[in-house]
Amino acid sequence: MKISLCIPMYNEARIIESTAKTLHAYMTETFGKDNFEIIFSDDGSHDGSYNIVNSLGLDNIRCIRTEENFGKGSAVRLAMLAAQGDVAMFTDADLAYGTDIIKGFYDYMEADPSVDCLIGSRNISKDGYEGYTFIRKLASKIYIKILCLAGGFKLSDSQCGCKAFRNHAAKKIFSHAEVNRFAFDFEAILLANKFKFSVHEFPVKVINHGESKVRVIKDSIKMIKDLRKMRKRIRKTNFEAQ
Repeated sequence: MKISLCIPMYNEARIIESTAKTLHAYMTETFGKDNFEIIFSDDGSHDGSYNIVNSLGLDNIRCIRTEENFGKGSAVRLAMLAAQGDVAMFTDADLAYGTDIIKGFYDYMEADPSVDCLIGSRNISKDGYEGYTFIRKLASKIYIKILCLAGGFKLSDSQCGCKAFRNHAAKKIFSHAEVNRFAFDFEAILLANKFKFSVHEFPVKVINHGESKVRVIKDSIKMIKDLRKMRKRIRKTNFEAQ
């Protein structure tokens, strides 16, 4: 199987039917009916999101779920560990980056077998922040810069909600991941570096603009604390011995 597309969801009843139908049509046309799967990973929704997707009866779509809401990191981790495709990719339920980005990611990894992990970046795309207000764009860039400096990352946009991994890399990274909430992106990158996987960036553009939930100062402080804990744990742990 060429690709597993993983969609974390939490209380997405308003949009999830449209998302599922849009993705199913796109993936079928782009990859062929036998070359993809879409995994909806429900993070304890209480608005029927899981049942909505299941009721559609669409081929190559399966749902997994937890009864409790743990966080986006948990939903992504479960989907990545369940993925069967050669490439396992996740993106947001609101399709913030559109659908064409899926083939873009896959083609990039297909063309360069040395790439283990591909990270979306708004900062290397000339129109990555198109449609953002000046204040929101500035806040986003400051937030990412602070966190990357604290985490010791050279990536330009570690927080982009669009990432892809070769199956073996996804299994190794997410089998050792522990973070359930928004810092899971950093943990995945730290683990990728720990295991010496090749990490590249791919330009993306936000097409569907949702309201940002990031509080730059407060969230940066919390994330820096989480980053320090993650770096210490990952640095000291001998994963090969586990």
